[in-house]
This record gives sequence, C-alpha cells and structure tokens, in this order.
Amino acid sequence: MDELNGVQQVDYSDSNIITLEGLEHVRRRPGMYIGKLGDGSHADDGIYVLLKEVLDNCVDEFRMGAGKQINVTLHDRYVEVRDFGRGIPLGKMIDAVSIMNTGGKYDSKAFKKSVGLNGVGTKAVNALSNKFIVQSFRDGQTRRAEFEKGKITSETGIIEDNTSERGTYIYFEPDDTMFEKYKYNEDFIETMLRNYAYLNTGLTIRFNDKKISSKNGLLDLLNENITADMLYPIIHLKGEDIEIAFTHTDQYGEEYYSFVNGQHTTHGGTHQSAFREAVGRTIKEFYNKNMELTDIRNGIVAAVAISVEEPVFESQTKTKLGSRDMSKDGISINKFISDFLKKELDNYLHRNAETSNTLLQKIQDSEKERKAIAGVTKLARERAKKVNLHNKKLRDCRLHYNDAKGNVEDTCIFITEGDSASGSITKSRDVNTQAVFSLRGKPLNSYGLTKKIVYENEEFNLLQAALNIEEGIDGLRYNKVIVATDADVDGMHIRLLLITFFLQFFPDLIKKGHVYILQTPLFRVRNKKETIYCYSEEERIQAIARLGANPEITRFKGLGEISPDEFKHFIGKDIRLDQVTLKKEDAVSELLSFYMGKNTSERQNFIIDNLVIEEDVE
Repeated sequence: MDELNGVQQVDYSDSNIITLEGLEHVRRRPGMYIGKLGDGSHADDGIYVLLKEVLDNCVDEFRMGAGKQINVTLHDRYVEVRDFGRGIPLGKMIDAVSIMNTGGKYDSKAFKKSVGLNGVGTKAVNALSNKFIVQSFRDGQTRRAEFEKGKITSETGIIEDNTSERGTYIYFEPDDTMFEKYKYNEDFIETMLRNYAYLNTGLTIRFNDKKISSKNGLLDLLNENITADMLYPIIHLKGEDIEIAFTHTDQYGEEYYSFVNGQHTTHGGTHQSAFREAVGRTIKEFYNKNMELTDIRNGIVAAVAISVEEPVFESQTKTKLGSRDMSKDGISINKFISDFLKKELDNYLHRNAETSNTLLQKIQDSEKERKAIAGVTKLARERAKKVNLHNKKLRDCRLHYNDAKGNVEDTCIFITEGDSASGSITKSRDVNTQAVFSLRGKPLNSYGLTKKIVYENEEFNLLQAALNIEEGIDGLRYNKVIVATDADVDGMHIRLLLITFFLQFFPDLIKKGHVYILQTPLFRVRNKKETIYCYSEEERIQAIARLGANPEITRFKGLGEISPDEFKHFIGKDIRLDQVTLKKEDAVSELLSFYMGKNTSERQNFIIDNLVIEEDVE
C-alpha cells in the first residue's frame, strides 16, 4: 500500500476484477432490480415488487389471449401464484427463472405490448427468496424445480401430467436476511390486484377468498378511488391501445393514475405529460376561449392507460415511462394521445351539453379564484423567495426527493411545534436526508377557506414553498412529510390542523402516501444496566416487569424534554411512523366537515381517538 498526495493507495490488480456468477449480482445489488428492500410497511417495498414481477408474467399471458384467471394465495411468509396461460416452455423453464437476460419477450411475436421485457423479473424473485418453486404445465406434461436464494436444489425433469390445467405455478418466500422483519399488508396487495383488473377487463383474480374483476376498466378505477365530489359524470373514452377516464371534482390540484401495458407508472412519464397537455389544449379549443391550462386542469382526476410495443422505463421497477416513440406506426406518444383526445373528447363534449356546460362553469370558477388572489399570490411568492435562503423556519437537508441522484427515498421533513422540539430534532437529525420546519404555535384552521389563505398566511405559504408543491407534487422536495407534535391534546389538535390543510389544498400528498405522524416514546424506563423506551402504557408495564424492582421511570410530556442524544434513536433506523391514509370510501368534504367544522367537544374527542392512520408502521 503506497501513499500519493496524502491518500493511501490500495492495490488494484487482476484479483480485484470479479465476475458475479448466476444471480449473485441481484443479491449483491438488489436495489438495481427491485428498488428498495423495506419490511412491507410501504406499498413500494421490495416484497410487493417481487409479487408484481411474478404477476406481470401472468397478466402478459392473459393479454396474449391465454388464461382468464390468476390465483394469488397469501400466507404469513410466502405467496403462491397460479396462472392458466400457456405455461413456460418446459425445456427452457429452469433457464427462464435462473439465468439473467433469458426470456420469451425479446421476440415480439410471442409477446406484444407486455410489461416484462428485459428477462430480469422472475430471476430477481428467485435470487431474493429463501425458497422459490416454479412448475409449468403444458401439452399433458409438467416440470417442477426448487431453488434457495437463486441456486437450484431439486428438479423433476419433464414428466407426464394429463390432469392439470396448463399454466404456471410460482411459490416464493422472500429472503428474511434482506427483507428484515417483513410482513405483507393485504390492502397494498389488493390495490395492486385491483389495478390489474381495471386494466384487463375479462380477467378474474382470486385473492385468498376474494374475487377481483372489472367490467368497466378505468371507469371502475375512478369510481372506486375518487374521494371528492364529482362535478359531472366520468368521461370514459376507449380506442385501440388507449383508454382514458376523467372528471373534475371540487378539490384543488390535479390527480392522475397512469398505466403502460398494465404497469402502474406511479411516477408518471411521457404518456401522463402528453395527456395533461392534450386534455388542456383540446378543452381550450372546444370552448374557443382564452383559457389558462392550469384553470382547465384544476380539480381534474384522471386515469390514462396505453399499450406500447417495447416501452422504455426509467428503471427496472417501471414506475416512470421514458419512451418517446411508440412502435405502432412510428407515431410519438404525444401525437398519439393528442390525436385521440382531439377527436374523441371533442365529439363527447359536443354530444353531452350538460357535461360541457358544467365543465365550463368549473373552469370559469377556477379562473375567478386565481385572478382574485393574483395580487396576494405575487406578494407571497416574492416574500417566500426572499426568505428562501434565510428561512428561519426551515433547516434544510442536502438531498431532496426531486433530485435526480442519491438515496432520495429517505428524504423527509419534520414539521414541529415550537423551538424546543425543533431544536432537539435539528441537533439529532441526519443532515443529508432530514429537514426540519418549525411552526409558531397552532396553525390556522383552513377548513372551508379558499386557496387564498395559503398565500395570505405566512406559515402556510412558507411551508408550501419549503415542500415545493405550489404547482402540484411532481416537484415535492421530501418523500416523507412527518408531523412531529407532542402526544397531548394540543399536539393532536395541531396534527388535525395540518392534515386539514393538506386535505383541503394538497390531497394528493396524502393519497400518494407522503404524510406521516411521528411516534415518540411516552416513557423511559431504566435501571443501571438497561434503558427501555415505551410508546404506550402497555409497553411501560412490560418494561417494568422486565427490569425488575424499582426502575427509574420518566414521563416525557413533550418532544422538547427529550435530549438530542436520545432523540436520534427515535428518528433513525428504528423510527416509528403512522402513515396518514385516505380510504376509498372516505369522502374528503365529509371528513373535513367532521374533523374541523363546528363540532362539539365530544366530537373533537372522538376525532382525536379515531384519526385515520395506519397503525404500527415501524
């Protein structure tokens, strides 16, 4: 080992060049193939990506006209999936699930407009599973093979089977050394399966004891997911390789569900951008009025699905479409979607006068409100710009969610109450990924107010600027927006006020799963040998029993009482967060009225006890 320019030089020779055999690269670099690992507490955690990779193959079979049913059986630690498609060709079955860049989808004759195109998916599932079983049934024969962490342990060879229906059976048990303490959330899986059903009318998915199917495609998707009041019946348009459904609601902002070849592109992409531009332009031309596109799209809730040969996604997890051209007739995605809407939407609005009149009124109302607050908006933006570099309320971090590089999934912002709480978090946070925004007392109750208040109220305006969500959440700077307040009545009230603000003006933040409540310990129980932090009365009792006679018990009355040295344990790898969610049956207007309307004290207490959150997400 030599030293050059003060830096010690490590030997670099032939022995340092390593070729990873088989699926070892997947195990060494799982993030390249499935995104993050996770424990199952978030819908994009790796254990759901594994299931999705298996399901993509099953759905591709359906899309090729083979097999109308998929059975998904969830057990505590493993999943079984059985389709009734053509079955993996028996001679190449083992290669298809264990050798990288092996698959049938490079040949567009066998698979057209499929999702799984790069020969990686099932191999990644195999590599990242403690146990993986594949069995194919076709032409009166079957073959079965078992693997452990990507390495084959047994196989039957091709044998006769004249009783089983054709298709493929997959069993996988995620590797618990990678997905630590993982647990499947049935709701996340059901949402995934419903999306597959919406996009593939005629497909039936049996999930444990539930039957999931859709007769009306994206129309069903919107009806099941819209939580605000619709202003007119959903416009549902279908053509070859394209399906669109949308309506306007009384909520602010824009909300999109976009899909390519049945893949839910949660981060949008070319097709979503093309739809946004085309729907605004088509509506503007229909009314032949000088309209702002932001007014046209304000309150829109839309779903768009297209089918493309050889789509190009921006990552293996396929959450964002990067394709610029469709292979179909060489037409760009922008032109394809624009031409479709120009014809079909224009015809629809001419034929449905009541809908077009309601839509015009909505656009005009949005325009009036925008113009009414134009002056205060300009002043608020200037004020936010001036304080941006020296915003005393914001202690920023180095990485941001809208950055193009880095581990941006971990980026978060803690919204705290008062200087003492924000001081403790600021001193103990990770400056790379954790920011802090300090509130001055209780924020304003924004229930029933217009968006003008977002600009008139300095704290709301600065919070909006810090999150970078004025134009929607595409530019969101932090993946997790964490409300960190004391666990008392005042703290609960602040939580409600902030959630009201988000529900009222930025509902997509909650719908897309970005808003959380920070859990902090209520008690510290310790003796000379051990310290236990307790988040409930039950945990306190258990800690006392464990530590024995007369332990020292401290009750934390507020976040400011927890020292920075202790606080770092509660916002590090063991952070406990409750995700704020909107269930599909929740109506936002009713929730807001119930939460923050003129309620009796009894109702306020009920709200505090029953705030809609996902419990015990660790």
